[in-house]
Amino acid sequence: MTTYDIAFLGHMCYDDVVPFNGERTVRPGSAVLCGAMAAVRTGRKIAAIVKMSPADEPILQPMRDAGIATILIPAPDTSRMEVIHPSADVDDRRMFLRKNAGHITADEVPPIDAAHLHLAGISDQEFSLELICNLVERGYNLSVDMQSFVRQVDPDTGEVSFRNVMLKRPIVNMVRKVKLDVVEAKLLTGEDDLEQAALALERWGCPEIVITESKGVLARVAGTTFYERFTNRSNVGRTGRGDTTFAAYLAWRIDHDPAESLRFAAALVSIKMERPGPFSGTKEEVLRRMAERE
Repeated sequence: MTTYDIAFLGHMCYDDVVPFNGERTVRPGSAVLCGAMAAVRTGRKIAAIVKMSPADEPILQPMRDAGIATILIPAPDTSRMEVIHPSADVDDRRMFLRKNAGHITADEVPPIDAAHLHLAGISDQEFSLELICNLVERGYNLSVDMQSFVRQVDPDTGEVSFRNVMLKRPIVNMVRKVKLDVVEAKLLTGEDDLEQAALALERWGCPEIVITESKGVLARVAGTTFYERFTNRSNVGRTGRGDTTFAAYLAWRIDHDPAESLRFAAALVSIKMERPGPFSGTKEEVLRRMAERE
């Protein structure tokens, strides 16, 4: 069996983005896509386990072309997320899950030899506490994107609301790393300050926390807090900011310390935000961006 550095698990989807005073675009998306495409550019061996309709399998080809191993969990539909930006503020957005591939069950996750398994969901329609318990029992080194639980889909309208999570403490306690953004952190911990939010999550039992905001990204590891600012010159590639940041951090963290990994992740996602779609640059381009800050 092939050994992977990181495996990403979640829905593949279509992102239907309506920018403020701009033209609607529809392209393949998801936390898995953005994360895997960033991680593989660092030279790591990456797998993506995605739940979607087999009829849409051609949208996996860019990942395969990049060297990512893809495993498809069949579903009647491929998820489709509509993202509407009602103002010029790129963090002001309304989201609707228009199609849904459905929850991923434990028996759908195939055996895979991965040093790290990241649960990269786009809404609360993908993972359950039962699934996390099963994956821990199977020995996986887990991380989770808390948007997979905070983003809660209205069953009638499909609109995504950001809400607190009843099972947040056992979820956070079972994983080795957790990823959030500033809105999710405030909802879960009640803290406006990123460091205070990270401290709360640390007390719940997670040893490594990464939180993004519009200006930059914070990491809390082994009792120490690190922060790096983004250097992007535009926001045309804002969608997938957090997914890309965390994936780059995960990939670089394999053989670098937290401070260096955060610097790398901030530089990579800054480049990504200047171009629509998943990160398509090179490791060398990221290292040059890092050098510009020195």
